[in-house]
Amino acid sequence: MIQTLPLQPLAAQGAVQLTEWGLICAKGADAASFLHSQLTQDISQLPQDRARWAGYCSAKGRLLATFLIWRGADDAIYLACSADLLQSTLKRLRMFVLRAKCELVDASALWVVHGLAGEAAASLAPAATMAVHASAGAMAVRLDAQRALLVLPVGQAPAGAAAMDLSAWKWLEVHAAVPRVVAATTELFVPQMVNLELVGGVSFQKGCYPGQEVVARSQYRGSIKRRSHIFHCAAAAQPGQEVYVSTDPEQPAGTVVLAASLNEHAHCALVQVKTEALLQGSLHLGTSQGAELEPLELPYPMPVAD
Repeated sequence: MIQTLPLQPLAAQGAVQLTEWGLICAKGADAASFLHSQLTQDISQLPQDRARWAGYCSAKGRLLATFLIWRGADDAIYLACSADLLQSTLKRLRMFVLRAKCELVDASALWVVHGLAGEAAASLAPAATMAVHASAGAMAVRLDAQRALLVLPVGQAPAGAAAMDLSAWKWLEVHAAVPRVVAATTELFVPQMVNLELVGGVSFQKGCYPGQEVVARSQYRGSIKRRSHIFHCAAAAQPGQEVYVSTDPEQPAGTVVLAASLNEHAHCALVQVKTEALLQGSLHLGTSQGAELEPLELPYPMPVAD
């Protein structure tokens, strides 16, 4: 049994522009069917009023990128992802469009992604988790009880919302334990290693997509030996940074997925780690003698079999 500390998310309030997020727009008669064939999510069943998490995998089942996906008012499909992966992801997706009637464009020049927390999220976004409100002038997605995304035309800002520091948003993102693959972590993780299926980002009923056999095999053959957990850190962490267990200084036991720092004394991280390492000793950043990590509770249940 892994001993964890209680999860105590930050009570943040306000709005902040998410400079680390970019936006792709897919439109055309075949946009949904094309994305359905490429991503881990069932895009053919994507409702107009609900968003979904999704992954884009290599043939080896490793995540090239992760997305938040929803339909706009014009029935185009929007994919929010890490800005540092947008161009490479867009280029790769376009390679496979072939004769499909699907146009993929970088929508970041037209739309800006803002993060809302607390009362700002409650007043400017739908109440139900993953609910979407889309119009010609704004798109809002409720992520959870405390957070929402608001996508506005370039030059506009969330009305009536106080400014929030970006570090506070990152802290909330880590504590939500929803993975966002960035340039430093692309192709490092099979979806289950970062709990993507636990937050509804993988459909095991849909047809083939790149890496589908690897993802399915990991799910049904009991080969998920790595999972992601939230940790308090004694020092600042960075995505892609290796983590070591105190009993094995030679081999890394995991990798930082996301990290946040509120100040020089408050640090946290979402870390993909070998399940067995959690039972063998203490975890540390960088080396087996580095800053120590203290595990926190996840906001969702972890399968007991793992």
